[in-house]
This record gives sequence, structure tokens and C-alpha cells, in this order.
Amino acid sequence: MSTDWMSLQVARIVHYIRKHLIGKTLAVVKAQHDDNVYGKVGTTAAAVEEALMGKKIMGAGQQGKYFWLVMSSPPHPLFHFGMTGWWKIRGEETAYFKSTKPEDSVWPPKYWKFLLETAEDPKCESAFIDSRRFARIRLLECAAADIRQTSPLKENGPDPVIDKEILTEEWLVEKMRNKKIPVKALLLDQANISGIGNWVGDEILYGAAIHPEQYSNTISDDQLKKLHTSIHYVCSTAVETLADSSRFPENWLMKYRWGKGKKGNANSLPNGAKIEFMTVGGRTSAIVPSVQKKTGPVAGDVKKEVGYDNGVGATESTDLDGKNEGAAISKSSKKNKAHIEGESPPQAHHKHVNGSKATRSPRGKKTNLGPAGDLTEPSKAPEKKRKAPSSGQANGDAPKEGKTKRAKPAETKTPNEQPHGLRRSARVSGKDV
Repeated sequence: MSTDWMSLQVARIVHYIRKHLIGKTLAVVKAQHDDNVYGKVGTTAAAVEEALMGKKIMGAGQQGKYFWLVMSSPPHPLFHFGMTGWWKIRGEETAYFKSTKPEDSVWPPKYWKFLLETAEDPKCESAFIDSRRFARIRLLECAAADIRQTSPLKENGPDPVIDKEILTEEWLVEKMRNKKIPVKALLLDQANISGIGNWVGDEILYGAAIHPEQYSNTISDDQLKKLHTSIHYVCSTAVETLADSSRFPENWLMKYRWGKGKKGNANSLPNGAKIEFMTVGGRTSAIVPSVQKKTGPVAGDVKKEVGYDNGVGATESTDLDGKNEGAAISKSSKKNKAHIEGESPPQAHHKHVNGSKATRSPRGKKTNLGPAGDLTEPSKAPEKKRKAPSSGQANGDAPKEGKTKRAKPAETKTPNEQPHGLRRSARVSGKDV
């Protein structure tokens, strides 16, 4: 089971638990130990058997992707399906689709972690299963009224379906204003709001016409009002239909978002509006750009282009405060930025000229441009040439003793010649010099 559907599937299972198990006493409890399912959260199969055997199930609850049984006395079992966990009830199709696999009709089912059987007639048999062992089963040593104030539930945010009196418009405005992260990432974080998965988050933002990358603290009051309405509408509708997508409204984005990578009109709505995909908060997000327009600074898109008239440009990434977002400015950007602010660039870039003209270097010194645009500095003597080593020295022998010859006087260079030692790492006349 995808985690995108988990909170909705949990709501479906809680529905069937309430239908078949509430008020029933457990006459049979069998659990087989799993170091992942039980051990990683500090319990054992034997402890679960002891905690549930002979107890009456008084109720069942849910918060986001967690659900629990309220027993006649503590401890109370708390469950998380992980990726592939599920709860089966014999004789009842708890999944929203009917399986055609022969092994799914076998009882006890494959990959079971515990089996329950009620004492009352007619007996009800149920099983918790998990093929990939990502599920978790805990025991909470607390009063039933304190279950949601116990870890890990107390670290999670309110559930849009059962906590409507908490998740108010005012609460949402304060939450959004106090954070500066892409709104989609905020919705997916269970510490903020419990139960919103990937496609549900996309559906909420599509309904509110908000771009998923837009920073949470830049969304207008009108948009936040629409967002609050969309959160409650999408979550409540999905739960009321028991996560049966065939019963979802026909104008929902999720009905048409599964065509990624397919050809034709697979990535569009019936009205022709294009569906695009991007990664936000580490998850693939579906977006309809014609509906979800950017109304403020957007994560990953706050960039500005700077450059010279000669086409040399650079990209500078800035955050909302105008500060550099890290040290991501290239060397050319640093040079060009000074030019735009009215300063001379650190290194001159000259156009091709036919004759020698005097100009100013970046440091204010007078320089000449040769016919090919070469830089010359007549006031500075060219670097002295070194005499090539003698054959003996070139072969690795020690230099011969004798009189050392003095360097020849500096030769005067014509404007067409470029002095040795004054080469520039500039691009002149279409070639490097």
C-alpha cells in the first residue's frame, strides 16, 4: 500500500473494525514475533498476546496514519501500516477492490503478524498482515483518554477530519505565517498536519489554486481561506467515500494525474488544461499551471539574470530578503555585478579596432590597442628574455664556469607586436590571446 493512500486506508480499516469488533471480547490472540514489526518499537509478540487476551475492545481511533484499539484496560495497541501492512477480516472485503489472487482467500492469510478471534457468536476472525515488514505495532501504557497525548501521537499535528475544532482558519494562518517553506512540503509534514499524503496534498492545492512551491509565508489571506476550505473538503470527502476512488468527484485532479510518462492526452484534464510534474518536498507533485499560478516568490524560481551588453551573463540566486542563497554566484557574475552597479569591470573587454587607440585600463593606466585589439603598455619595458641553457646544462650537467653575459637592452616594440609577459586572458577578435 502506498503511503500516499495510507491515512485514507486507515480510515477505511477503522470503519470495519468498528463494524465488526467493537464491544467484542477476544477469546483467541495469536502473535508471531517479528524483530521489525514489534522489536523496533520496543515490544514483542508475547507482550501483545498477553495485553489483548480476554480483553474487550471498547473502541477504535485514528490520527493521520496511526490507528489504535481502545481496550477495556491498558495497555492499548497502536498500529502503523508502513508500506504494505493491512488488516483483514474473514468474510469481509476490507480493501476497496476485490482481490483475484487465490492465496488471498486462504485463512489464516499469508504474512500474518497476529490473529484475533472473538468469543461472541457469530465469531469474528481478523488478522494483521505485512509482507515487507515495515508496519509497526506498539503498546501504549496509558489511560484511554490519554492515548493522543502519548508518543508518538503527541508529536504529530491535528487531523483534518477529527480535529476540525483545532485546525481552524486562524490556526492555519498562524502556522503558515511562522514558516518559510514550500507550502506542499508543509502540508506533507505530519508534525504540522496529520494524514495528508502526496496526492491528497496535490488535490488540496489544486482546489485552492495555489502553486506547490510557493513559500508558506507569502500566501495571501484570501488564498489561505481557500486552502483551509480545501483541506477539510478533500480530506473529509476521501474518508467519507472510504478511499474508494470510483466515488471521488469527477473534477478532482487525482482522476487524471496518473498519466506521467504516457503519450497523447494522458497528462491533461478533460478541458484540455495541461498537467505538469515537479519535485517538491522530495515528492513528485502534479500541478495545473493554468490554475495554480505563482502569486509570490517560489522555491527554486527566485533567480535573476545579470549581464553585459556583449552577452556575457551570470545567474544570481537570491532569497526573499535579497540576500545571496549560499555561495552560488559564479566568477563572471561577480565581475558583471560591479559593472551593473556603475563600477568598471575588473577586466577590460574591447571590441575589434582597425587602428591603435589610447584607452584606460581598469586601474586607470593608459594603454594602447593595437590593430588587432592587443593590449600594449609602452611605458613599461618588456620582460627580459632568458638565454637558453647550453647543451651541457640541458643534458643535466652542471653549468660551466665563466663570465656571465649580460642581458641585451630591451627592444622597442611596434604597436603591431605584443610584449612578452603581457598576455591577457581575454577574448579579442574572436580568439584567445
